Amino acid sequence: MIERSETKVSILNAAEMLFGRKGFDATSLRDITAEAQVNLAAVNYHFQSKDSLIDAVIQRRIEPLNDRRLAMLDEAGAHPTIEQIVHAFAAPVVEADLSPIVPLMGRILSTPDQFVSRVFKKHLNIVAQRFTEAMAKAVPDLSPAERMWRFHFMAGAMAHVLSWSHLLGELTGGVCDASDRKAITSRLVKFVAAGFRAPEGN
Repeated sequence: MIERSETKVSILNAAEMLFGRKGFDATSLRDITAEAQVNLAAVNYHFQSKDSLIDAVIQRRIEPLNDRRLAMLDEAGAHPTIEQIVHAFAAPVVEADLSPIVPLMGRILSTPDQFVSRVFKKHLNIVAQRFTEAMAKAVPDLSPAERMWRFHFMAGAMAHVLSWSHLLGELTGGVCDASDRKAITSRLVKFVAAGFRAPEGN
């Protein structure tokens, strides 16, 4: 049982690295078995297909983050403020050590169709519903369309931070220090919450 578990982890690690480097379509099962040093039968045993393997790679990274997001949202109570909602959405991701999967994240975000089909519909849709429902209570003066726009602006700001934070020191001449992840979260929450509180209209 232990050997099977170790084999499964080796396959996941190899697939994650190769998907990030080459993309889903350009990575073959042969590439993955060579990198993981296993045979094709092992991949078929644990994952049945390449699509199932892709889903497993994404799920093992995103589900713990989503669980923490929802737990923090629940901890905020029945009527959380917009700051608490944004913090619950952003902190689990911004403050996690995602360095091993930055290439994979970048690859997914650079192919919107892959993001929608493989990430949003399967792993984020329910989470997005919970957060948009909470936002509707926190900022009731915004129309549903406006709330969704601002939700996407929030997600975009967070994705930018994740993709570029390791370069901010160099880009800003040392003015921005990205090593303190909690401080980044605090700044992001203030920025995004102010955007949600801004009145709707031109």
